[in-house]
Amino acid sequence: MQTSFNWKFPYSSQKIPVLGNNIVSTSHPLAAQAGLNMLSKGGNAVDAAICTAITLAVVEPVNNGIGSDAFAIIWDGNKLHGLNASGKSPEKWTKEHFAKYRRMPLTGWDTVTIPGAVSAWVELWKKFGRLDFKELFKPAILYAKHGFLVPPIIANIWKTLSKVYKKRKFPEFHKVFLSNGRSPGPGELFRNPKLSETLELIADTKGEAFYEGILAEKIVEHAKNTEGLITLNDLSSHEVLWQDPLNIEYNGIKVHELPPNGQGLAALIALGILKEFNIKNHEINSPETVHLQIEAMKLAFADSYRYISDPNHLEVDPSTLIKTDYLKRRAKQIDKNKTKDYNAGKPLGNGDTVYLTTADENGMMVSYIQSNYFGFGSGIVIPNTGISLQNRGNLFTLEKGHPNQVGPSKRPFHTIIPAFVTKNGEPLMSFGVMGGAMQPQGHIQVITRIFDYGENPQAAIDAPRWRFMKDLRVIIERGFKESMITNLKKKGHQLSQGNPLDFGGAQIIFKLDKGYLAASEPRKDGHAVAY
Repeated sequence: MQTSFNWKFPYSSQKIPVLGNNIVSTSHPLAAQAGLNMLSKGGNAVDAAICTAITLAVVEPVNNGIGSDAFAIIWDGNKLHGLNASGKSPEKWTKEHFAKYRRMPLTGWDTVTIPGAVSAWVELWKKFGRLDFKELFKPAILYAKHGFLVPPIIANIWKTLSKVYKKRKFPEFHKVFLSNGRSPGPGELFRNPKLSETLELIADTKGEAFYEGILAEKIVEHAKNTEGLITLNDLSSHEVLWQDPLNIEYNGIKVHELPPNGQGLAALIALGILKEFNIKNHEINSPETVHLQIEAMKLAFADSYRYISDPNHLEVDPSTLIKTDYLKRRAKQIDKNKTKDYNAGKPLGNGDTVYLTTADENGMMVSYIQSNYFGFGSGIVIPNTGISLQNRGNLFTLEKGHPNQVGPSKRPFHTIIPAFVTKNGEPLMSFGVMGGAMQPQGHIQVITRIFDYGENPQAAIDAPRWRFMKDLRVIIERGFKESMITNLKKKGHQLSQGNPLDFGGAQIIFKLDKGYLAASEPRKDGHAVAY
């Protein structure tokens, strides 16, 4: 069953793969250990994933929280299940209300869609969980109540983001997350005791308090007092979607992504285009390989930004965008010697995130992602709860007639995408690369490194990355050869150096013949743990 890869580690890294029969990999060590603890208590991979996600909502507030959305792909031992726990816009979000804007806002109430993360925890537990629901909250409640030491990368992000949320506009945010008048530094203790009380309420009521009870009432009350439009009906009518993942065959494997409103379709389109070029005929990290990947990704984004929207507002069936004939036509638009701008095709008929993956000795595997979108989200923090609310509404468009145009009770375009790989109908790899628009770009870079070039998962994560930005602009990471950079510039790519945090954060669990291998992102604070 195991796909062959080499065990060389050619790139600079602080990580080494972790091997075991029960395993968790994510962006924060405390969250990884919390999830592993659930496995040691007799829980399964879903129990571990839920516990890890809840803990991340406490210990990594710069990227996610109770007010986030979430998506997941689960291998239950026999088949894949897809969960879309993104929330809709408030029913009062009319086009007329947004007529005052020239572009969608980044912060404030007019970016807050209904948070879905809590519903993800509940629904996953109801369908697959083994442990008592309250047990899954214990580590997070402990860290919220008594505090945790802030890791260095998270501390750096916290400091940078603190400048975005002005005290005059977001006083409650400053009270909770900048309580000492500044962000916590590396190694400093941070506590959010009100959040521990909130988590206890959610655990005791199996999420009901958040969507219909006392927490829902507090959210709506704060909205009324501060010009927000969320109502109790918006919260109580929230529901998750169970979806069949889309997939594409690539080099002997199947890559699975969730259908819209997420952007996983972009990764599948890009891989389908790359199939037409057989890139393994070129050297890894060569200008030919990177050029083709960038061009395929640009074509994929052109289609994704045009067609991805709320499932109820789609103009085309997403599966038509990954049909072989259509992808062949798109591939023919690529010039191997010159970069280009692309428009959306016509098929027939910075933000950041947390990602985690878990697997257990009985064969269950989970690919899970949870996010505010930009930093702490909207800047809206509900008094006396510790809850910060996401700003996913920023990803709507004001363009008239667009399927993703802002409107009432709609799910916006979503950047967060868990992914999964199967081979011959069996699970092979659970993975994700967090980080806004970097995510599908990271997916294709990881996939091609492992399945075209035979790199092991940790090496595929350690390797230098590129990121398409806009028009002809691409940022690249240190580690590529100067000759490769020079060649790409000759093809017309406008290259500049990027910061390591621009290139996302990957986590991978790969199924071996016996047990699993987990790889973790050196650009983040986290790691993999196993037994």
